[in-house]
Amino acid sequence: MKSKLITCIFLALAVNVFVACDDNTDAIGSSLINNFDKLNVQTDTFNLSTRSIVADSVLSRNSTGYVGRVKDPQTGAYVTGDFMAQFHVLEDFIFPEKDSIMSLSPTGEIQADSCELRLYYSGYYGDSLATMKMTAYELDRPMEEDKVYYSNFNPEKEGYIRRGGLAKSKVYTLYDVNVDDDTRSNSSYMENIHIKLDAPYKDKAGKQYSNYGSYVMQKYYEKPENFKDAYAFIHNVVPGFYFKNQGGLGSMGYITISQLNVYFKYKGWVTENDTTYVNDKMVLTEKQVLRTLARVASFAGTEEVLQTTNISNDKDGVKKLAADNTCTYLKTPAGIFTEMELPIDDILRNHENDSINSAKVVLTRINNDSRDKYNLGIPQTLLMIPKSEMYSFFENNQVADYKTSFLATYNEQYNTYTFNNIANIIRYIDKTADRSKESWNKVVIIPVTTTYNTSSSVQELTTVNHDMSLTSTRLVGGSANPNGPIKLSVVYAKFNTDK
Repeated sequence: MKSKLITCIFLALAVNVFVACDDNTDAIGSSLINNFDKLNVQTDTFNLSTRSIVADSVLSRNSTGYVGRVKDPQTGAYVTGDFMAQFHVLEDFIFPEKDSIMSLSPTGEIQADSCELRLYYSGYYGDSLATMKMTAYELDRPMEEDKVYYSNFNPEKEGYIRRGGLAKSKVYTLYDVNVDDDTRSNSSYMENIHIKLDAPYKDKAGKQYSNYGSYVMQKYYEKPENFKDAYAFIHNVVPGFYFKNQGGLGSMGYITISQLNVYFKYKGWVTENDTTYVNDKMVLTEKQVLRTLARVASFAGTEEVLQTTNISNDKDGVKKLAADNTCTYLKTPAGIFTEMELPIDDILRNHENDSINSAKVVLTRINNDSRDKYNLGIPQTLLMIPKSEMYSFFENNQVADYKTSFLATYNEQYNTYTFNNIANIIRYIDKTADRSKESWNKVVIIPVTTTYNTSSSVQELTTVNHDMSLTSTRLVGGSANPNGPIKLSVVYAKFNTDK
């Protein structure tokens, strides 16, 4: 009776196997019923071994930039974030007609009234009132689409910073105490770091401008086609900026939008109401009036253009954690991954002719015993991929396909991450892996962030990137694991043709 009950539970799982065997499914219902007693289902469990591995660097392709410096309460080590950003220009962007510009120098040259950078952040780690300092450096050349940038990429050492170019320092707190309550309570207000670019500026050709915005405006009127799209704008006008932490300790801002704003005035026609009297009756009319208008031209760092973060971790502190074999670690950004060995040969032994219907593994998180109010967050989404693909997966912009790569999300109720069915990866590794390599049967667990397209009724996974935020957690595992073993539960199924 017990065997029959197990068969019933897993019958639905076995349907996919039967369908795959025969393209003609007209009689599948009756065939399953007729062959019910021929279905042989077996289960088994295997202990898994895990260890922590140090991620020296990760591919830094993310729509969020990180800037600041904090102390990891777990290790006492320091983590520093700097980032590069480029700016997007809308296609067919235009400034007003040249002769309508009212912002002019004493010699009649077009100039901006002011210019600024604003770094809008959606979140942060640490103390929002910590005093920090950063410098915005003008790039000498843009980041290129055909190049991969890892989190240890240093634009200063690689010659991306323009010598003698714009370099504007800013002392700030993430919570800007200079913003009044009325502005802050407005629904359109977004917390940001404000960097003014109003000082005189000299371009590569040696031409002097009243400020950086004047440079941008004059470049437009010299050659408007350089503003036709993002590529032309980045390669001919504004290659981007590098935002580097220069001092302070206690906060890391998560910058979601970087924006370059140019303010100016121009003459433009506006519609105004006017009143006239007809037969002693007041009549409301409209008329076109030429007025001096204020305008801002905005160029934003968005997903359409590259943005990369440079992370500096205390390597000794990270290595010390990874050496702890009583557990394994997941630590971001660019910190520690968990490696897992799958006993492929043991799983398949004596099951060469069986189908693996299900293979489930649950990773249990060990609660943080520190009471520090600035404990790092918990990774929310994990990716499992073959170790041999831990770099190519991200470089090729792949997403989890549940064949060779799988996602698991943190379950707060059970304090676990569950990979519900990794049967496909077992079959994939068995068929494709080079068994002469030491890592042939190993997978890596990596914290990631995901993006979904929700325009249709079905969510479509569109991007999987390394999690570059500050997170850390311990998992049950390691070679000296004092807790219960990590288990892989496997369900096999086949038809018993002897019946």
